[in-house]
Amino acid sequence: MNNILEASFVKEMVEVTSNLYRLGWDERNGGNVSYLLEEAEVTEYIDPMKVLRNIPMDFDGATLKGKYFIVTGSGKYFKNVAQDPANNLGILRVAEDGQSVDLLWGYTDGGVPTSELPAHLMSHSARLAVDPENRVVMHCHATHLLAMTFSHELTSKAITRTLWEMCTECLVVFPEGVQVLPWLVPGSNEIGEATAEKMRQARLVLWSFHGVYGAGRTIDETFGLIETAEKAAQVYTYVQAQGGIRQTISDENFLALAKQFGITPNPEFFEATVLNA
Repeated sequence: MNNILEASFVKEMVEVTSNLYRLGWDERNGGNVSYLLEEAEVTEYIDPMKVLRNIPMDFDGATLKGKYFIVTGSGKYFKNVAQDPANNLGILRVAEDGQSVDLLWGYTDGGVPTSELPAHLMSHSARLAVDPENRVVMHCHATHLLAMTFSHELTSKAITRTLWEMCTECLVVFPEGVQVLPWLVPGSNEIGEATAEKMRQARLVLWSFHGVYGAGRTIDETFGLIETAEKAAQVYTYVQAQGGIRQTISDENFLALAKQFGITPNPEFFEATVLNA
């Protein structure tokens, strides 16, 4: 077997967790990342028949049975992933009964997957239903996005429109917008189910007073998605400190932008008169 620490997916997890910590979006053991792997990727480095432990789940993951994921561990500090990937990450396979996962590598101190595993696996299932190429779900406490949930009108339309207006690239990067959830208990099936439902509509889901979930086809795409929204939220913070919005990108500008880049913005976030003009 090849050295798993040389696997591209391990290196990607090390890099992204290090960046999330460096940016201050995943303090202490905050945040979690899960990455769907192909069986062929896994078998280059580990024997899938050698199950280290079986870890029960209290939700039904049957739609993902047999699928492999590399997932950050519960209580693990992202600042420590680079120095000890085998302790802070784990490779899991969803068991045939959908009620547990088989640990194939990692969590060497006896640890378990992130407490947000329900939200991750439910979100993977939801995103795969609309995009079969989706592979990554990422959660972090992006500072300015989190702050907006305390001071901004808390609807998907209002948040999306503000983020779109703060940076021209936002409409291009997330034309479907951002979905917003009210505060819910983290780690619960309730928040997992609510997040998954929103993930059917968008790749960005904002958890009020907590953080953000992003999904994508690659680690880079998903990180970049959150990074772009967070930059827009930061600009909004600066604009508010400078006295508030005096001029901004118009609906006509947005439609011209959409035409130029061949994208379809979420029509729910425009007035019908604008779209029919």
